[in-house]
Amino acid sequence: MDSDSSLVYNAIYGDGHFEKVQLGELINKGGAAGKIYLDASHPGSVAKIFHNRNKSSTNRKKLEAMLLNRPNFPRITRDENGVERVQIAWPDAILEDENGFCVGYLMPMINMSEAVSLDHLMQKAIRAKLGLPEKYAYRVFAAYNVAAMVAAMHKCGHYIVDLKPSNVSVYKDTMTVAMVDCDGFSIRGENNNRYPAEFVSEEYIYPEGMDLGCEEMGEEQDKFALAVIIFKLLNNGIHPFSGIPRKNDEQMLTIQNRIEEYHYAYGLWPDTYQAPHPYSIHEYFDKKTLELFERAFVKDEERPTAKEWQEHLWGLMHNLKPCKKNPNHFYFTAKGCGLCVAEEKFKGTLNNVKKQAQTPQMVRGMEISTLSVEHLQKDKAEKMQLNHKLNRIAAGGIVVYLLFFALLYPMLEPIEKNIQAMGLGIQAIVTTFLMLGINSALHLLEPKFPLLQNKALTQMLQVYAFICILIVLVSLNNLPEGIFSLAL
Repeated sequence: MDSDSSLVYNAIYGDGHFEKVQLGELINKGGAAGKIYLDASHPGSVAKIFHNRNKSSTNRKKLEAMLLNRPNFPRITRDENGVERVQIAWPDAILEDENGFCVGYLMPMINMSEAVSLDHLMQKAIRAKLGLPEKYAYRVFAAYNVAAMVAAMHKCGHYIVDLKPSNVSVYKDTMTVAMVDCDGFSIRGENNNRYPAEFVSEEYIYPEGMDLGCEEMGEEQDKFALAVIIFKLLNNGIHPFSGIPRKNDEQMLTIQNRIEEYHYAYGLWPDTYQAPHPYSIHEYFDKKTLELFERAFVKDEERPTAKEWQEHLWGLMHNLKPCKKNPNHFYFTAKGCGLCVAEEKFKGTLNNVKKQAQTPQMVRGMEISTLSVEHLQKDKAEKMQLNHKLNRIAAGGIVVYLLFFALLYPMLEPIEKNIQAMGLGIQAIVTTFLMLGINSALHLLEPKFPLLQNKALTQMLQVYAFICILIVLVSLNNLPEGIFSLAL
């Protein structure tokens, strides 16, 4: 049993009344701020107990400001079946211990098993895995609900700051907001006092805020992050500052680096660093939508407010055109269904990948599939067997070669007189051409027979042939033995 479980605290509500509250079961160990317990006294509530009790005074003041300045956003919604769902876990009461220290707060309970973060809503494969609605209109509705929630916060002077898809949840079947951890927002108190946020996340930090701490960030941060979320929801999860770098030799920039340098790839003018993602459907957006994104992401433009996005998305929802090819698709303008175009591009890319996979990949003239250890060992054994066979053939040929020149005199003796009649000059010419022929023949046979690749062997065979021919010519021409002394 957790040490806080079953403890009784004083709950002080915004209207000033208080009551005793007993903690129930620990249902979530929580993140950096605190643990979540069931409220044994109120089934529809939960208690958040802070980890750090040393910030009691600061936490109390922030919670008091939240109780006194509640956003005008529907706390509970009802679906068509009358089922109620809490949209925002805004504090209902401050919790004190027996010594008067602020230890946490009560808030309405959100059943997070019925909700999903916006991250999971943006990818088709994840939607299919989690059984989420595939209709594009649901994602437009989710974008509208998030914009409406942010607009309600801004109207009260509160800012979310760490606004990103993983920090915003929606109910799976209705796409209405399910927002928790509101005590982490930047809260406006009385006399314009500010109780700042403590966290902010990269890839959602506005360019001008790169040198600021999260405690210094406000509406501009929310306006930028909201525009990023809406872009991703409308454009199949593609971040507005992601794309295809135009030069491979350039240093790869992170998403936040691209934000800092205003490398928005989907604007009216091409970006110098990157081209749009190939599956982006931004060209099929409504003209007004493109103008709002241009203002949100281009330097020196006035970013759209959350209220502007809320009103614009309301109009988009009521003017979506159903796609005739796919009942899950909707589109905005006469340009047609960008979702269908993106899917066709993806199928084409997939087919190309399959074809490449079926095409043998070569390395130095060899298929990659043949470079396995087993295949290489088999090739080596077959090559050795072939070399043995070729060497036996070459050895047999050498024996015939040697016998031929050894028996050259008996073979030419019957035509001795004809050879003598040719004269020594002609005989020398014939001998020269014969030796050239032998040399060429050995050169041609060398790459085919491993045994003949031994240079010493081929040279010996040529010398042997020349000596045999010389002896035969001396014998056939009856030259005196002393004729060789003339060369000395």
